[in-house]
Amino acid sequence: MAEGIRKRHSKGCSARDGGRCNCNAGYEASIYLAREDRRVTKTFRQRAEAKSWRAEARRAADKGTLRTSARDSRTLAGALRQFIAGMEEGTIRPKGRERYKPNTIRSYERALRVHIAPTGVGRVKVVDVRRRDLQALADELLGTGLSTGTVSNVLNPIQAFYRRAIDRDELIYNPSERIDLPDGGSKRPKRIASPAEAATLLAALESEDKPVWATAFYAGLRRGELQALRVRDIDLQSNLITVERGWDQVEGVIEPKSRAGRRSVPLLAILRDYLSEHVRRTGRSGDDLVFGRSRQEAFYASTVDGRAKRAWAAVNKREREATERERREPELLVPISLHLCRHTFASLMIDAGANPKAIQEFMGHSKIQTTFDVYGHLLPGSRDEVRERMNAYLRVATRR
Repeated sequence: MAEGIRKRHSKGCSARDGGRCNCNAGYEASIYLAREDRRVTKTFRQRAEAKSWRAEARRAADKGTLRTSARDSRTLAGALRQFIAGMEEGTIRPKGRERYKPNTIRSYERALRVHIAPTGVGRVKVVDVRRRDLQALADELLGTGLSTGTVSNVLNPIQAFYRRAIDRDELIYNPSERIDLPDGGSKRPKRIASPAEAATLLAALESEDKPVWATAFYAGLRRGELQALRVRDIDLQSNLITVERGWDQVEGVIEPKSRAGRRSVPLLAILRDYLSEHVRRTGRSGDDLVFGRSRQEAFYASTVDGRAKRAWAAVNKREREATERERREPELLVPISLHLCRHTFASLMIDAGANPKAIQEFMGHSKIQTTFDVYGHLLPGSRDEVRERMNAYLRVATRR
Protein backbone atom coordinates (compact mmCIF):
# COMPACT_ATOMS: atom_id res chain seq x y z
CA MET A 1 0.00 0.00 0.00
CA ALA A 2 1.30 3.48 -0.87
CA GLU A 3 2.77 5.50 1.99
CA GLY A 4 0.09 7.61 3.65
CA ILE A 5 -2.75 5.35 2.46
CA ARG A 6 -3.93 2.31 4.41
CA LYS A 7 -6.73 -0.20 4.01
CA ARG A 8 -9.36 0.06 6.72
CA HIS A 9 -11.09 -3.00 8.22
CA SER A 10 -14.39 -3.32 10.05
CA LYS A 11 -14.59 -4.95 13.47
CA GLY A 12 -15.70 -8.30 12.10
CA CYS A 13 -13.20 -8.39 9.23
CA SER A 14 -11.05 -11.54 9.02
CA ALA A 15 -8.01 -9.39 8.29
CA ARG A 16 -7.92 -8.33 11.94
CA ASP A 17 -7.03 -11.95 12.81
CA GLY A 18 -4.53 -12.35 10.02
CA GLY A 19 -7.01 -13.65 7.49
CA ARG A 20 -8.16 -12.34 4.13
CA CYS A 21 -10.13 -9.06 4.12
CA ASN A 22 -13.86 -9.64 3.75
CA CYS A 23 -15.20 -6.11 4.44
CA ASN A 24 -15.79 -2.88 2.57
CA ALA A 25 -14.51 -0.40 5.14
CA GLY A 26 -12.60 1.56 2.51
CA TYR A 27 -9.29 3.39 2.80
CA GLU A 28 -7.69 6.03 4.95
CA ALA A 29 -5.36 8.69 3.56
CA SER A 30 -3.21 10.90 5.74
CA ILE A 31 -0.68 13.67 5.45
CA TYR A 32 1.53 15.29 8.08
CA LEU A 33 1.52 19.07 8.45
CA ALA A 34 4.92 20.00 9.83
CA ARG A 35 3.91 23.63 10.22
CA GLU A 36 1.12 22.66 12.63
CA ASP A 37 2.75 19.47 13.95
CA ARG A 38 -0.31 17.35 13.31
CA ARG A 39 -1.61 14.74 10.92
CA VAL A 40 -4.70 15.21 8.77
CA THR A 41 -6.60 12.04 7.86
CA LYS A 42 -9.64 11.31 5.72
CA THR A 43 -11.49 8.14 4.82
CA PHE A 44 -12.62 7.12 1.34
CA ARG A 45 -14.58 4.30 -0.20
CA GLN A 46 -12.19 3.78 -3.11
CA ARG A 47 -8.40 3.68 -3.08
CA ALA A 48 -8.28 5.94 -6.14
CA GLU A 49 -10.19 8.63 -4.23
CA ALA A 50 -7.80 8.40 -1.32
CA LYS A 51 -4.81 8.63 -3.64
CA SER A 52 -6.26 11.64 -5.45
CA TRP A 53 -7.01 13.48 -2.21
CA ARG A 54 -3.57 12.83 -0.79
CA ALA A 55 -1.86 14.11 -3.94
CA GLU A 56 -3.92 17.31 -3.81
CA ALA A 57 -3.33 17.61 -0.07
CA ARG A 58 0.43 17.34 -0.50
CA ARG A 59 0.42 20.12 -3.07
CA ALA A 60 -1.70 22.29 -0.77
CA ALA A 61 0.54 21.50 2.20
CA ASP A 62 3.58 22.61 0.21
CA LYS A 63 1.86 25.96 -0.36
CA GLY A 64 0.73 26.16 3.28
CA THR A 65 -2.96 26.20 2.40
CA LEU A 66 -4.23 22.92 3.84
CA ARG A 67 -5.14 24.24 7.25
CA THR A 68 -8.41 25.97 6.43
CA SER A 69 -10.09 22.98 4.83
CA ALA A 70 -9.13 20.72 7.71
CA ARG A 71 -10.95 23.01 10.17
CA ASP A 72 -14.07 23.79 8.11
CA SER A 73 -16.95 22.21 10.03
CA ARG A 74 -19.81 23.77 8.04
CA THR A 75 -22.39 21.58 6.35
CA LEU A 76 -22.79 21.99 2.62
CA ALA A 77 -26.22 23.61 3.08
CA GLY A 78 -24.84 26.01 5.70
CA ALA A 79 -21.88 26.94 3.56
CA LEU A 80 -24.13 27.56 0.56
CA ARG A 81 -26.38 29.83 2.64
CA GLN A 82 -23.34 31.92 3.58
CA PHE A 83 -22.16 31.82 -0.02
CA ILE A 84 -25.49 33.12 -1.33
CA ALA A 85 -25.65 35.78 1.39
CA GLY A 86 -22.22 36.97 0.26
CA MET A 87 -23.46 37.07 -3.33
CA GLU A 88 -26.35 39.31 -2.25
CA GLU A 89 -24.03 41.62 -0.30
CA GLY A 90 -21.52 41.76 -3.15
CA THR A 91 -18.66 40.38 -1.05
CA ILE A 92 -18.71 37.22 -3.14
CA ARG A 93 -18.57 37.86 -6.86
CA PRO A 94 -18.15 35.77 -10.01
CA LYS A 95 -14.62 35.43 -11.31
CA GLY A 96 -13.63 38.45 -13.36
CA ARG A 97 -16.93 40.24 -12.76
CA GLU A 98 -18.25 42.79 -10.30
CA ARG A 99 -21.41 41.12 -8.99
CA TYR A 100 -23.72 38.18 -9.51
CA LYS A 101 -26.93 38.97 -11.39
CA PRO A 102 -30.05 39.02 -9.16
CA ASN A 103 -31.64 36.32 -11.28
CA THR A 104 -28.62 34.05 -10.67
CA ILE A 105 -28.85 34.64 -6.92
CA ARG A 106 -32.55 33.75 -6.92
CA SER A 107 -31.83 30.61 -8.95
CA TYR A 108 -29.10 29.51 -6.50
CA GLU A 109 -31.30 30.20 -3.47
CA ARG A 110 -34.14 28.16 -4.93
CA ALA A 111 -31.85 25.25 -5.80
CA LEU A 112 -30.55 25.24 -2.22
CA ARG A 113 -33.98 25.54 -0.62
CA VAL A 114 -35.85 23.05 -2.80
CA HIS A 115 -33.28 20.45 -3.83
CA ILE A 116 -30.07 20.61 -1.77
CA ALA A 117 -30.91 21.50 1.86
CA PRO A 118 -33.69 18.87 2.25
CA THR A 119 -31.42 16.03 1.09
CA GLY A 120 -28.75 14.10 2.96
CA VAL A 121 -25.89 15.72 1.09
CA GLY A 122 -26.94 19.11 2.44
CA ARG A 123 -26.13 17.90 5.94
CA VAL A 124 -22.67 16.57 5.07
CA LYS A 125 -19.69 18.69 6.03
CA VAL A 126 -18.17 20.66 3.20
CA VAL A 127 -14.84 18.84 3.52
CA ASP A 128 -16.52 15.43 3.62
CA VAL A 129 -18.66 15.76 0.47
CA ARG A 130 -17.44 13.38 -2.22
CA ARG A 131 -18.09 13.18 -5.93
CA ARG A 132 -20.20 10.08 -5.40
CA ASP A 133 -22.51 12.09 -3.08
CA LEU A 134 -23.18 14.72 -5.71
CA GLN A 135 -23.51 12.10 -8.43
CA ALA A 136 -26.09 10.34 -6.26
CA LEU A 137 -27.96 13.65 -5.86
CA ALA A 138 -27.95 14.19 -9.63
CA ASP A 139 -29.11 10.63 -10.31
CA GLU A 140 -31.90 10.96 -7.75
CA LEU A 141 -33.16 14.21 -9.27
CA LEU A 142 -33.05 12.76 -12.77
CA GLY A 143 -34.98 9.78 -11.47
CA THR A 144 -37.81 12.05 -10.32
CA GLY A 145 -38.27 13.23 -13.91
CA LEU A 146 -36.35 16.51 -13.80
CA SER A 147 -34.66 17.47 -17.04
CA THR A 148 -30.91 17.49 -17.51
CA GLY A 149 -30.96 21.28 -17.68
CA THR A 150 -32.83 21.57 -14.38
CA VAL A 151 -30.46 19.17 -12.61
CA SER A 152 -27.50 21.09 -14.01
CA ASN A 153 -29.00 24.26 -12.55
CA VAL A 154 -29.30 22.58 -9.14
CA LEU A 155 -25.61 21.70 -9.23
CA ASN A 156 -24.56 25.21 -10.31
CA PRO A 157 -24.38 26.78 -6.80
CA ILE A 158 -22.42 23.78 -5.49
CA GLN A 159 -19.96 24.00 -8.36
CA ALA A 160 -19.60 27.77 -7.99
CA PHE A 161 -18.97 27.41 -4.24
CA TYR A 162 -16.26 24.76 -4.63
CA ARG A 163 -14.57 26.53 -7.56
CA ARG A 164 -14.26 29.69 -5.49
CA ALA A 165 -13.00 27.80 -2.45
CA ILE A 166 -10.36 26.03 -4.55
CA ASP A 167 -9.27 29.27 -6.25
CA ARG A 168 -8.77 30.90 -2.85
CA ASP A 169 -6.93 27.91 -1.36
CA GLU A 170 -9.71 27.38 1.18
CA LEU A 171 -10.28 23.78 0.07
CA ILE A 172 -8.12 21.27 -1.73
CA TYR A 173 -10.69 18.83 -3.10
CA ASN A 174 -13.49 19.65 -5.52
CA PRO A 175 -16.18 16.95 -5.47
CA SER A 176 -18.36 18.81 -7.97
CA GLU A 177 -16.12 18.15 -10.97
CA ARG A 178 -16.98 15.59 -13.67
CA ILE A 179 -20.54 14.88 -12.54
CA ASP A 180 -22.10 12.65 -15.18
CA LEU A 181 -25.30 14.01 -16.70
CA PRO A 182 -27.12 12.97 -19.88
CA ASP A 183 -26.38 15.26 -22.78
CA GLY A 184 -30.10 15.77 -23.26
CA GLY A 185 -29.84 15.01 -26.95
CA SER A 186 -28.40 17.31 -29.55
CA LYS A 187 -28.83 21.00 -28.84
CA ARG A 188 -31.46 22.80 -30.84
CA PRO A 189 -29.88 25.10 -33.42
CA LYS A 190 -30.20 28.78 -32.60
CA ARG A 191 -33.09 30.50 -34.31
CA ILE A 192 -31.64 32.98 -36.78
CA ALA A 193 -33.80 35.05 -39.11
CA SER A 194 -32.47 36.02 -42.51
CA PRO A 195 -32.43 39.74 -43.40
CA ALA A 196 -35.54 39.28 -45.55
CA GLU A 197 -37.32 37.30 -42.82
CA ALA A 198 -36.44 39.90 -40.17
CA ALA A 199 -37.92 42.63 -42.37
CA THR A 200 -41.10 40.59 -42.91
CA LEU A 201 -41.49 39.90 -39.19
CA LEU A 202 -41.07 43.60 -38.41
CA ALA A 203 -43.56 44.64 -41.07
CA ALA A 204 -46.25 42.48 -39.46
CA LEU A 205 -46.00 44.24 -36.08
CA GLU A 206 -47.97 47.18 -34.75
CA SER A 207 -46.18 50.52 -35.14
CA GLU A 208 -45.54 50.87 -31.40
CA ASP A 209 -43.71 47.52 -31.28
CA LYS A 210 -41.51 47.85 -34.34
CA PRO A 211 -38.73 49.98 -32.75
CA VAL A 212 -37.93 47.59 -29.88
CA TRP A 213 -37.92 44.54 -32.17
CA ALA A 214 -35.82 46.40 -34.74
CA THR A 215 -33.29 47.23 -32.00
CA ALA A 216 -33.15 43.57 -31.05
CA PHE A 217 -32.65 42.51 -34.68
CA TYR A 218 -30.21 45.23 -35.74
CA ALA A 219 -28.25 46.01 -32.55
CA GLY A 220 -28.22 42.65 -30.75
CA LEU A 221 -29.14 43.99 -27.32
CA ARG A 222 -30.18 41.52 -24.65
CA ARG A 223 -33.74 41.74 -23.37
CA GLY A 224 -32.70 43.41 -20.11
CA GLU A 225 -30.55 45.86 -22.05
CA LEU A 226 -33.53 46.79 -24.20
CA GLN A 227 -35.63 47.34 -21.09
CA ALA A 228 -32.99 49.59 -19.50
CA LEU A 229 -32.05 51.57 -22.63
CA ARG A 230 -32.40 55.34 -22.20
CA VAL A 231 -32.79 58.02 -24.83
CA ARG A 232 -29.39 59.54 -23.99
CA ASP A 233 -27.81 56.17 -24.84
CA ILE A 234 -28.74 56.70 -28.51
CA ASP A 235 -26.36 59.04 -30.29
CA LEU A 236 -27.93 59.92 -33.63
CA GLN A 237 -25.02 62.22 -34.47
CA SER A 238 -22.28 59.61 -34.01
CA ASN A 239 -24.53 56.67 -35.00
CA LEU A 240 -23.82 54.73 -31.81
CA ILE A 241 -25.86 52.98 -29.15
CA THR A 242 -24.21 52.87 -25.73
CA VAL A 243 -25.06 49.94 -23.46
CA GLU A 244 -24.41 50.76 -19.81
CA ARG A 245 -26.95 48.81 -17.80
CA GLY A 246 -29.40 45.92 -17.72
CA TRP A 247 -32.79 45.29 -16.14
CA ASP A 248 -33.96 42.66 -13.68
CA GLN A 249 -37.64 41.88 -13.28
CA VAL A 250 -37.37 42.18 -9.48
CA GLU A 251 -34.43 44.51 -8.81
CA GLY A 252 -34.96 46.96 -11.67
CA VAL A 253 -31.80 48.58 -13.05
CA ILE A 254 -28.71 46.38 -12.65
CA GLU A 255 -25.10 46.41 -13.78
CA PRO A 256 -24.29 44.78 -17.14
CA LYS A 257 -23.71 41.04 -17.24
CA SER A 258 -19.93 41.62 -17.31
CA ARG A 259 -17.43 44.41 -17.96
CA ALA A 260 -17.72 43.55 -21.63
CA GLY A 261 -21.44 44.24 -21.33
CA ARG A 262 -20.64 47.95 -21.26
CA ARG A 263 -20.12 48.66 -24.91
CA SER A 264 -20.94 50.79 -27.91
CA VAL A 265 -22.85 49.23 -30.79
CA PRO A 266 -22.96 50.76 -34.29
CA LEU A 267 -26.32 52.32 -35.07
CA LEU A 268 -27.22 50.93 -38.49
CA ALA A 269 -29.06 53.15 -40.95
CA ILE A 270 -32.07 50.82 -41.03
CA LEU A 271 -32.37 51.01 -37.24
CA ARG A 272 -31.72 54.74 -37.08
CA ASP A 273 -34.94 55.36 -39.00
CA TYR A 274 -36.99 53.33 -36.50
CA LEU A 275 -35.42 54.96 -33.43
CA SER A 276 -35.42 58.58 -34.57
CA GLU A 277 -39.11 58.33 -35.47
CA HIS A 278 -39.91 56.54 -32.17
CA VAL A 279 -38.15 59.19 -30.05
CA ARG A 280 -39.85 62.00 -31.97
CA ARG A 281 -43.29 60.39 -31.65
CA THR A 282 -43.01 59.59 -27.91
CA GLY A 283 -41.39 62.91 -27.01
CA ARG A 284 -38.94 61.21 -24.65
CA SER A 285 -35.46 62.51 -23.92
CA GLY A 286 -32.45 62.28 -21.59
CA ASP A 287 -32.87 59.63 -18.90
CA ASP A 288 -36.30 58.53 -20.14
CA LEU A 289 -36.56 54.85 -21.04
CA VAL A 290 -36.73 54.40 -24.79
CA PHE A 291 -39.15 51.49 -24.78
CA GLY A 292 -40.68 51.71 -21.29
CA ARG A 293 -44.35 51.51 -20.40
CA SER A 294 -43.70 54.99 -19.10
CA ARG A 295 -40.65 57.21 -19.01
CA GLN A 296 -39.33 55.38 -15.92
CA GLU A 297 -41.12 52.00 -16.00
CA ALA A 298 -39.63 49.24 -18.14
CA PHE A 299 -41.81 47.26 -20.51
CA TYR A 300 -43.00 43.78 -19.57
CA ALA A 301 -41.24 41.28 -21.81
CA SER A 302 -44.25 38.95 -21.73
CA THR A 303 -46.48 41.78 -22.96
CA VAL A 304 -44.20 42.68 -25.86
CA ASP A 305 -43.72 39.02 -26.81
CA GLY A 306 -47.46 38.39 -26.57
CA ARG A 307 -48.42 41.27 -28.85
CA ALA A 308 -45.85 40.15 -31.42
CA LYS A 309 -47.06 36.56 -31.39
CA ARG A 310 -50.66 37.68 -31.87
CA ALA A 311 -49.66 39.92 -34.78
CA TRP A 312 -47.73 37.11 -36.48
CA ALA A 313 -50.54 34.65 -35.84
CA ALA A 314 -53.01 37.04 -37.50
CA VAL A 315 -50.79 37.31 -40.58
CA ASN A 316 -50.48 33.52 -40.74
CA LYS A 317 -54.24 33.11 -40.45
CA ARG A 318 -54.81 35.41 -43.42
CA GLU A 319 -52.09 33.60 -45.37
CA ARG A 320 -53.71 30.20 -44.76
CA GLU A 321 -57.08 31.53 -45.89
CA ALA A 322 -55.52 32.97 -49.04
CA THR A 323 -53.67 29.76 -49.89
CA GLU A 324 -56.87 27.75 -49.57
CA ARG A 325 -58.54 30.00 -52.12
CA GLU A 326 -55.51 30.10 -54.42
CA ARG A 327 -54.54 26.45 -53.87
CA ARG A 328 -50.87 27.05 -53.14
CA GLU A 329 -48.47 26.33 -50.29
CA PRO A 330 -48.61 28.92 -47.49
CA GLU A 331 -45.59 31.07 -46.64
CA LEU A 332 -45.94 31.34 -42.89
CA LEU A 333 -44.08 33.53 -40.43
CA VAL A 334 -42.05 31.68 -37.79
CA PRO A 335 -42.25 33.49 -34.43
CA ILE A 336 -39.04 34.54 -32.71
CA SER A 337 -38.23 35.87 -29.23
CA LEU A 338 -36.53 39.16 -28.38
CA HIS A 339 -33.45 37.32 -27.16
CA LEU A 340 -33.13 35.18 -30.27
CA CYS A 341 -33.19 38.32 -32.41
CA ARG A 342 -29.75 38.90 -30.89
CA HIS A 343 -28.42 35.88 -32.81
CA THR A 344 -29.77 37.37 -36.02
CA PHE A 345 -27.66 40.49 -35.42
CA ALA A 346 -24.55 38.33 -34.97
CA SER A 347 -25.35 36.47 -38.17
CA LEU A 348 -25.72 39.75 -40.06
CA MET A 349 -22.28 40.88 -38.84
CA ILE A 350 -20.72 37.60 -39.95
CA ASP A 351 -22.37 37.78 -43.38
CA ALA A 352 -21.11 41.36 -43.71
CA GLY A 353 -17.53 40.20 -43.06
CA ALA A 354 -17.01 41.45 -39.48
CA ASN A 355 -14.03 39.85 -37.77
CA PRO A 356 -14.57 37.72 -34.62
CA LYS A 357 -13.06 40.36 -32.31
CA ALA A 358 -15.55 42.97 -33.50
CA ILE A 359 -18.40 40.48 -33.10
CA GLN A 360 -17.24 39.75 -29.55
CA GLU A 361 -17.18 43.47 -28.72
CA PHE A 362 -20.56 44.34 -30.20
CA MET A 363 -22.28 41.28 -28.69
CA GLY A 364 -20.83 42.05 -25.26
CA HIS A 365 -19.06 38.71 -24.78
CA SER A 366 -16.44 38.76 -22.03
CA LYS A 367 -14.37 36.08 -23.80
CA ILE A 368 -13.65 35.51 -27.46
CA GLN A 369 -14.16 31.80 -26.82
CA THR A 370 -17.83 32.49 -26.11
CA THR A 371 -18.13 34.08 -29.54
CA PHE A 372 -16.53 31.08 -31.19
CA ASP A 373 -18.61 28.61 -29.15
CA VAL A 374 -21.90 30.31 -30.02
CA TYR A 375 -21.26 31.49 -33.58
CA GLY A 376 -18.21 29.55 -34.77
CA HIS A 377 -20.33 27.37 -37.05
CA LEU A 378 -21.42 30.49 -38.93
CA LEU A 379 -17.95 31.96 -39.41
CA PRO A 380 -16.32 31.47 -42.81
CA GLY A 381 -13.58 28.92 -43.00
CA SER A 382 -15.04 25.45 -43.41
CA ARG A 383 -12.62 22.62 -44.16
CA ASP A 384 -13.47 22.69 -47.86
CA GLU A 385 -13.08 26.46 -48.03
CA VAL A 386 -9.78 26.41 -46.14
CA ARG A 387 -8.47 23.59 -48.33
CA GLU A 388 -9.31 25.45 -51.54
CA ARG A 389 -7.78 28.68 -50.28
CA MET A 390 -4.57 26.92 -49.24
CA ASN A 391 -4.37 25.02 -52.53
CA ALA A 392 -4.75 28.29 -54.44
CA TYR A 393 -2.12 29.99 -52.29
CA LEU A 394 0.38 27.17 -52.70
CA ARG A 395 -0.14 27.04 -56.47
CA VAL A 396 0.89 30.69 -56.69
CA ALA A 397 3.59 30.52 -54.02
CA THR A 398 5.39 27.51 -55.54
CA ARG A 399 5.65 29.20 -58.93
CA ARG A 400 7.67 32.09 -57.54
